[in-house]
Amino acid sequence: MEEDYREIETFTTAIQEVFPKLMHYLETEEIRELTGLGITPGQVNALLILFLHDDLTMGELSSEIYLAESAATRLVDRLVKLNLVRRKGDEKDRRVVRVYLTSYGRQLANLVFQRRSLRFRNLAERISANEREMLITSMRAVLRVFEAFEIQAANNPMPLDAE
Repeated sequence: MEEDYREIETFTTAIQEVFPKLMHYLETEEIRELTGLGITPGQVNALLILFLHDDLTMGELSSEIYLAESAATRLVDRLVKLNLVRRKGDEKDRRVVRVYLTSYGRQLANLVFQRRSLRFRNLAERISANEREMLITSMRAVLRVFEAFEIQAANNPMPLDAE
């Protein structure tokens, strides 16, 4: 019998059952993919952001990786020491610092990107085109709501259940 996830209680129970399993799978795959690379998941996330959007300012990078600028600066410091990224002052505004991948950083990010692409390609091949469309649409909806929660929390730090 198919569940009716339009009902809030059924949806809430199902998401609490599915989400931890999904997170476990993704975390296990991430650990497997990083084995032997000598970098952390947070560092990989920054490398992938720079791989997809090179030449970001520190502020843009910190926003993309959801870290305070001071924490992003420490993360970039570690990536510089590993010869994965370089900093460069902006030619138009000397107060702005831009972050670039080194050739080694680009190779490493490309390797991780290709591994993840293969994993998601394997997923895509095992679900229907309709399921792929629903999955992306649903994930974007979840992200939109979480981003709205984040904005709401920043503007009015009140617990979610206090409404």
